[in-house]
Amino acid sequence: MRELRNRIRAFWMEEDGISTVEIVLIIVVLIGLVIIFKSQLTSLVSNILSKITSKSQGI
Repeated sequence: MRELRNRIRAFWMEEDGISTVEIVLIIVVLIGLVIIFKSQLTSLVSNILSKITSKSQGI
C-alpha cells in the first residue's frame, strides 16, 4: 500500500512534458480565437493604423 502511495505521489509531482502540452493548448486556443474574430481584428488594426497615419501627418 505504501509503495502504491509513493508511486501515485511521484506521478503527481512529475512535471515532465506538462509545459509542452500547455504551450500547445495555448497556441490552439489563440489560433481558434484569431479564426473566430478575424474580421473584427482586421478592422480594428486597420482603424488603428489609419488613425496613426492621420495623426502623424498633422505633426
